[in-house]
Order: sequence, then structure tokens, then C-alpha cells
Amino acid sequence: MTTFSEVSPSTLPVRLVDGGIVVEYLDGREVFYHGVPEPAPTPHQTAPGKDIHVLVTDESETSGVLFYVDERTTGAEILESSGVGRMLLDRGEVQTLFPGVEASRGDLRYEIEVDNELVDGRVFVFEEDQFAEHSYELTATVEDDESDETT
Repeated sequence: MTTFSEVSPSTLPVRLVDGGIVVEYLDGREVFYHGVPEPAPTPHQTAPGKDIHVLVTDESETSGVLFYVDERTTGAEILESSGVGRMLLDRGEVQTLFPGVEASRGDLRYEIEVDNELVDGRVFVFEEDQFAEHSYELTATVEDDESDETT
């Protein structure tokens, strides 16, 4: 029986480019997350049955940490050599991925919650399977301040 362990992430180079986000692994390979991330409020519930990756950038948006959430197919040594972290969650468990970013596991979905006061950069969630990729940028819910203005 294969067992999987949590892996701490390394800081990786990140590029926000037209059409997506590029993350460079420690071993020089790159992953390209297709599409401009859709703004989504926090907390964000993922679709069931998807592979979940969470990227937290620094304020400069040129480096960040990448987590695979509850991924159980890649060996720890491969993740360590690439710099990607892995967080394993039991049903009902909540874990901190990065200060200000928490992940929890429900029955079929994961929830990613961001405290924007603790995160200086940006938080992206990538949900994918063999059929589709979806990307989201988690943002604070913004109230419409214009409705309070008097004319």
C-alpha cells in the first residue's frame, strides 16, 4: 500500500502572461495554467472530482508558493524536486496552506478561504481534470459604495 505525505512548498518564479499563469519548478520545467483567472469571492467552493492547485503570489506577483490539495498520485520526492507543496486533508479537516489561506475538505468539495488582510499578493485556485481547466482569483467581496453616495 502506497502512503503519501505532506510536502512543504518552495518559493517558485511566477509570470502572469496573456492567456494564463506560468509557474517555473525548481527543476526548470514550467507549468502553464490556461486562461485569465475569473474573480471569485472567498471562501471558494471547488467543483467535485477536480484536482485542486492553489498558488499564492507575493506582492510583486513574480514569485509564489504552489500547493496541490489532497493530491495522492505524485511521489513526495518528485514534488520536493519541483518545489510544489502538498497538503493532505481528511473529511471535515481545515489546514493552513499559507498564512491567511486555509483549505477545508467536505464530502465532495474543497473550500479555499482567504483572509485578504494577511495576504499581500494574490491567491489563485486551479481546478482541473482530464476534460477541463478552470482558474479563479480569490478576492474580497466588494460592496457597491456608489449606492451610498448622494447626488
